[in-house]
Amino acid sequence: MYPNLYYAFRDLFGLEIPLFKILQTFGFFVAIAFLAGAYVLTNELKRREKLGWLKPVTENILVGGPATTGEYIGNGVLGFLLGWKGIGLMLNWATASQNFQGFILSGDGNFLAGLAGAALLVFLKYNSSKGKKGAPARKETVSVWPHQRVPDIIVMAAIAGLLGAKVFHNLENWNDFVQNPIDALLSFSGLTFYGGLIVATIVILRYARKKQVSIKHLIDSAAPALMLAYAVGRMGCQFAGDGDWGIYNSAYVTDNTGHMVQVSPAEFNKAVQQNINFFQQQYSDTAHIPHAPFAKPAALSFLPDWFFASGYAHNVVNEGVPLPGCDGQYCHVLPVGVYPTPLYEIIACLILFGVLWAIRKKVTVPGVIFGIYLVLNGLERFFIEKIRVNTKYNIFGFHPTQAEIISALMVIGGIIWILYCRKKNTPVTTTS
Repeated sequence: MYPNLYYAFRDLFGLEIPLFKILQTFGFFVAIAFLAGAYVLTNELKRREKLGWLKPVTENILVGGPATTGEYIGNGVLGFLLGWKGIGLMLNWATASQNFQGFILSGDGNFLAGLAGAALLVFLKYNSSKGKKGAPARKETVSVWPHQRVPDIIVMAAIAGLLGAKVFHNLENWNDFVQNPIDALLSFSGLTFYGGLIVATIVILRYARKKQVSIKHLIDSAAPALMLAYAVGRMGCQFAGDGDWGIYNSAYVTDNTGHMVQVSPAEFNKAVQQNINFFQQQYSDTAHIPHAPFAKPAALSFLPDWFFASGYAHNVVNEGVPLPGCDGQYCHVLPVGVYPTPLYEIIACLILFGVLWAIRKKVTVPGVIFGIYLVLNGLERFFIEKIRVNTKYNIFGFHPTQAEIISALMVIGGIIWILYCRKKNTPVTTTS
């Protein structure tokens, strides 16, 4: 696993670039996911605009004029943060680079550099607007197309999505949250996709209605983008080893090098007893550890063992037992292999993205593409939950996970939405 890009470049290319220690693998792929989603969304909106399905909206904007008080304050705050943390990071590199997230969330930094940074950016803003004094801001009328609003949509999706993902994760893992709420809220790990999707959807729909963007065409355009972004985001989970993996595959245990070794059921039990301290920390009853044996079939012998079970050596959450011969911050490995569910979701969602991308021109009833996305994504997540580690609820004798409940509602809601759209809307045709 590669907790940050330093380890990735070192292992893959033999390059040791200390600066890359601050670039977390999970965060890197989340950023790429948003960029990939923005690219797909922009292109699909442009296609619908050319077909005449989406129209621009005229808006009045202010142009010119001196800098406002809010702009000076914004520049000052940004300059202070850059100086405080940026210079502080450089001056304390040896310590801060070992735990970049901890440094960012701490009160450590260089206060004087922060003040200097704030003064510099405020001066630059003043200097750039000096010639505009006495020249009042003027109104201009412009036409804004839906695709031009994608940057705003992505920023709102990122903020609302991350907040929603964090809230839903802590609701799902309430016992862990109440034990240490501050760390749970500030930690960069622990995100629930559906929580982010729900909150971001609410925020973006309100924005679209305010800006007079056709909601049905917007969500149809977003469907392939969401599927692709989810697949890319799961790459971060897989490569960083963020704890978002499956139940134990008891057909495999981890050897001293962190690789998988196929074993019998008796050897699985032996591995549990040898690492009983770890398992007791994870489960109150070690006699009921969630596991399912599945050895690699002969027909799939061409696939590597880590496709079926992974110990997630050097995982970013440091879960597992100490890895022999490893000296550093990320030196743990799971003693028994788990199903690499992020890998399965990457493959599944890339295929489903291809399906949505292929049918987007053929399905012309507004809203239906998004309904299909809800059904496909719900089904994918519902079945992957069968081998994922998640908190289960007790509802009338059933024991679903939070994701199973939401994914089932997505499938049902998607079907109802498709039927509703087909009944209320007619296929659109090109008008220009």
